[in-house]
Amino acid sequence: MCGIIGYVGARNAAEVLLAGLRRLEYRGYDSSGIALMSARKISVHKACGKLARLMSALPKRLSGTAGIGHTRWATHGPATQANAHPHLVANRRLALVHNGIIENAEHLRERLGTQVTFVSDTDTEVLAHLIASMPGTTLQQRVSAALQLVHGTYGIAVCSLDDPGTLVAARNGSPVIIGIGVQEMFVASDVSALAQHTQQIVHLDDGEVVTLNAREFTTTTLDNEPRVKTTSVVSGSYSDYDCGGHEHYMHREITDQPEAVARTLSGRLDSRFGTARLDGLNMGARELLNIRRIKLLGCGSAYYAGLAGAHLIESLSRIPTDAEPAAEFRYRNPVIEHDTLYVAISQSGETLDTLMAIQEVRRRGGRVLGVVNVVGSSIAREVDGGIYIHAGPEVSVASTKAYTCSVVALTLLALHLGRIRDLGPAAGRKLVVGLQQLPDILHATLALEAQAEQLAQQFSARANAFYIGRGLGFAIALEGAQKLKEISYIHAEAYPASELKHGPLALVSAATPTVVALPDDGQLNKALGSIAEIQARNGPILAVGTDRCGQLAKTTDALLATPEVTLELSPAVIGVAMQLFAYHCARTLGRDIDQPRNLAKSVTVE
Repeated sequence: MCGIIGYVGARNAAEVLLAGLRRLEYRGYDSSGIALMSARKISVHKACGKLARLMSALPKRLSGTAGIGHTRWATHGPATQANAHPHLVANRRLALVHNGIIENAEHLRERLGTQVTFVSDTDTEVLAHLIASMPGTTLQQRVSAALQLVHGTYGIAVCSLDDPGTLVAARNGSPVIIGIGVQEMFVASDVSALAQHTQQIVHLDDGEVVTLNAREFTTTTLDNEPRVKTTSVVSGSYSDYDCGGHEHYMHREITDQPEAVARTLSGRLDSRFGTARLDGLNMGARELLNIRRIKLLGCGSAYYAGLAGAHLIESLSRIPTDAEPAAEFRYRNPVIEHDTLYVAISQSGETLDTLMAIQEVRRRGGRVLGVVNVVGSSIAREVDGGIYIHAGPEVSVASTKAYTCSVVALTLLALHLGRIRDLGPAAGRKLVVGLQQLPDILHATLALEAQAEQLAQQFSARANAFYIGRGLGFAIALEGAQKLKEISYIHAEAYPASELKHGPLALVSAATPTVVALPDDGQLNKALGSIAEIQARNGPILAVGTDRCGQLAKTTDALLATPEVTLELSPAVIGVAMQLFAYHCARTLGRDIDQPRNLAKSVTVE
């Protein structure tokens, strides 16, 4: 959601901060700002709207070799210049940026009393004043003392004229990453802001505070106990965060999917035994045989990937499996069973609701695996084992390749569990062959783009749409509707096809198209019956899927015919076709595709 960047070194800090903020734009934001620290003053510059507005308002000359920057996604108070970060307090001697929510902000506001004049509606300004009011001989001591009074989530970076050439950062539930350069140091909420400068990083853990100057960093707990941190190396390169000649990041990421899926599969397919090698699970066959139930947890597209994965795992392994939104799970006092395996799915590895659900399961003695894209992320470090999907950086807010690679990773898990149990070697080898061919099949699916664009021009003028499917097709329909609504702003809802008669059919009309997800699951006749019900009410039909018998082309208004694949591969293949359709609907309507309104890439607050 919000983004943090900080720098201390010999370079012009403004240039480093603004470049970092550009890399953080994809997370979603409504205002931005920077604070530059020199020996005598801290200068703050803020603006609402896109980063370009801030840059156009900056003075031509900006000095300072240390500073902090921020992109804000409004929580407390609307998007105004006063509410934008950084917040400058204490006679303009201290500035702070903050991701997260301070839950006891009103109590702390009362504690500060009339000695403080607040100029914003934010909880962040309360925290800034609180730090400034704390005793201590160093900025780190004042930050630690203040945070011991705070309830909530935070990732912060602070600078003060009392400690020139120094930054202090801390985290609790919101990511903070340290970047190590040559005679310079960086702090950020996302590795994308650091990729241009360094590949040497350190992840802060909850309850840790770090003090940085140009030469070194030191880490302590809130109680000032020293912590030793291990440096890790970021994979990928600066170019991974570019559009690569595409009009939008989303388009690049859609077209990246054959290579991304190949990375997910690399080294994990065993043709000899018809299974998947998943050493990262840290669970042997004997342990997995003792699993009696599986629960998949995620939010948004990760949850929809979980729904598809649950269908595949249960089908191939015969282990009862279901998926649930992580936020609903964590708040309903769930029953944690010792023979249930919990699997958390998150593209960023920082999704707060999913992270908190994991911590609740582990607190009660449950075992949790992760399906995560970002190495070293909070969820990756919290779980007992799992599968890195290796999709590569995903910049567009709408998840495409991370969703597809998550589904593929769950298919590998389903295959692995199935071969341990009742799935025979011949069936296993058939699926292995299909997975080996999947990158090429996705290349063929991308060749449907011109047709998807033509269909988008036909359908994008509609204000509403239904998505339907049966079985695995319903999980695919949910993700298809998600893509359409979040980037085109067309209202789209997904239903099981069998539920049409139980309510949704009342809204079907000539003005409301229905997109039908049609995996090759042997239920074509049932699907044709649902299509006939809609057509009897003059509802236009767009079918997306395999048309083995040629019946769909004859009975539907439009058909996006995907390559023929087995049922297990259909979420990836049909999903990519639906991504193309949604993308071109949004493009036809002139939407802000990479940064849709009100949404953020990584949801690190509730």
